[in-house]
Amino acid sequence: MNRKNFLRLSGTSLAAVMLGKLSFARGSKQLIQIPDEVWAQTGEEWHQLTPSNQSIYTYRDITVALKHGGDILSVHAQSPTLPLNAVRLFWKHNMPSAAKVLPDHWERTYGDIYWQTPVTNKKVPWYFIQHDDETANCFGVKTGANSICYWSFDDGKLALTLDTRSGGVGVQLGDRTLHTADIVTTKNKPGERLFATAQRFCKMMCDKPILPKQPVYGINDWYFAYGNNSYDLILKHTSTMAELVTDTGNRAFSVIDAGWAQYSPYLPGDGGWADDFSKPNDKFKDMHKLADAIKNLGMRPGLWTRALCAKYNDPKTLLLPSIPGRDNPKNPVLDPTIAENLNRVANNISIYKQWGYELVKHDYSTYDILGKWGFQMDDDVTTKGWRFSDNTKTTAEIVRGLYKTIRDAAGDMCLIGCNTLGHLAAGMFELNRIGDDTSGKDWARTRKMGVNTMAFRLPQHNHFYAVDGDCVGLTTDVPWAKNKQWMQLLAESGAPLFISAQPVALGTEQKQFVKQSFAQAAKTQPVGEPLDWIDNQWPKKWKLNGREVGFDWG
Repeated sequence: MNRKNFLRLSGTSLAAVMLGKLSFARGSKQLIQIPDEVWAQTGEEWHQLTPSNQSIYTYRDITVALKHGGDILSVHAQSPTLPLNAVRLFWKHNMPSAAKVLPDHWERTYGDIYWQTPVTNKKVPWYFIQHDDETANCFGVKTGANSICYWSFDDGKLALTLDTRSGGVGVQLGDRTLHTADIVTTKNKPGERLFATAQRFCKMMCDKPILPKQPVYGINDWYFAYGNNSYDLILKHTSTMAELVTDTGNRAFSVIDAGWAQYSPYLPGDGGWADDFSKPNDKFKDMHKLADAIKNLGMRPGLWTRALCAKYNDPKTLLLPSIPGRDNPKNPVLDPTIAENLNRVANNISIYKQWGYELVKHDYSTYDILGKWGFQMDDDVTTKGWRFSDNTKTTAEIVRGLYKTIRDAAGDMCLIGCNTLGHLAAGMFELNRIGDDTSGKDWARTRKMGVNTMAFRLPQHNHFYAVDGDCVGLTTDVPWAKNKQWMQLLAESGAPLFISAQPVALGTEQKQFVKQSFAQAAKTQPVGEPLDWIDNQWPKKWKLNGREVGFDWG
C-alpha cells in the first residue's frame, strides 16, 4: 500500500487530543482519545514520530496511522525498509492514588493476578481494569491482534506497547501494512457490579468466540498417573468414572493425557516430549481401538498432544534456533513458519479425528516458540536476537497461524488450548486452560493456581472461550476436605470440570460427590462470581447458582 492510500485509513483530527481526557463518550460508546505521543522502535532505538493533521505519524519511512471507527481506535503501521520492533502510544493520565488495577497475563496465570496497586513500568498484558471507589475504567485491545500488546504506567502517563517483532528481531514488513491492534475501552454503568463490568468488557474485546455446544466436563488421567499411563489404565479409569455420569444428553469426556505417543530415543519414557505424535507407543498400541472402547463405556474420547515437537533426527533446517529455555538438543522444536511443519501439525490433528477422538488438548506452544513461561516474561517475552525462518510476519501473526492450522485440521472436534497466548487463542478454541497446573500431590499448588485463576479470569468465560481452571487431582495425597471444595467451585461455576481420580482415593463419599458434581457440570449454569475478590487473592466468598457460598481454602 502506498502512502497516499495509507492516509485514507485515518479520518480523525488531532484536535481530539485537546479534550484533555483519556477517553470520551460517543453516544453509548466510550472511546480512547488519540494519544499524545507515538513512538516506534527499530533495532534497539526508540524514535518519536512526527504527527500530521490526519492522525498520521512518521519517522523516516515508518508510518503509523490511527483511526476511530465504531467502538475502537485502530492502529496500522508501515515500515518498508526498517525492521519494526514495536509501536508505543502515550496518553497523559494521572492514576488516582486510591486506584487498584486488575491486569491480565500473557498466557496462563500463575497465582499472580489480583486487584493491585499500579506498579511503575510493570508490563500489563492485553488489558486492565482500573477501579477507584465507584468507578471502573477498562482499557484493552481486541483479541486476535497482530502484535503482542501490553500496557504500563509511568510519571503521569499511560502507555500501550504493540510488540511487532518476529521472534527476537524486528519484523520485515516490506510493502504491506500491518493492522497491529484495535484499542477498546469502557467504564462501568450506574449500579453495575464490578464483576459484571469485567464480563461486559471481555465480551467487547472478542467479537466471535468459538464455544462448545454444551458444557464440557469429564476426566483426565494426568494428576494421578503423571505420564505413567497405559491402554489398560485408561480403560479402567474410564470404566470407573463412567458409572458416575448420569446425564446421557451431554456425555462426559475421557481425556488421555501425556504418555501415549511414541517416545524419543533420547528421552525414553518421557510422555511430555514425544518423537512422533502420530503414533502410539507400546503401552497403547492402537489409539483407534481405545477411542472406540471409551465410547462403548459411555464417554467421549479426548487426547493430549504437543504440536511443535520435532523428531530426534529432523534436519536443522526445520527447527527453531537454540535460545535460553529452548536449548536442549534432546528437545528440538519445529519452526511454525515453515509450511512442511504446519502440514505435519495439521496431519497429526487429522489423524486424531480419524481415530475417533472428539476433543484434542494441545499444549506447550508458547514455551516451545518463545522459550519462556508467562511468569518469566516481565523483562521480555522472548530472547533478543533470534528469528524465525520467515521474519516477514510478527510473532503474534505466526502464533495465530499455528492456532488456525490446528483449528482448521480439527474441524468439529473440540479444542483445548494449554500454554496458549489467551488473547490470540480467543476465537480459535472452544476451551482454554487459564492457569498453571493444579496438583494431585500438593494442595497448596491447587489453591494458588486454581482458585486464583478462576476468580480473576472467570469474566472471560464464554466471551473469549470456555475457561478451564484445570483438574481436581483427587488422590490420597490431597486432603479430601480441600479437594471437595475445589470440585464444588468448578462444578457450580458454569466453567468446565475435569477430575483426575486415583482409584484408591475413590471411596463411597467421594463417588457420590463426583456423581453430583458431574450432574451439575453437565448443565448450563450462571457464571460463578467471587464476592471478596477486590481484597482477596484467593476469594473465599462466592455467588454460585444464586446463593452465597463460603470456602475455607486453608
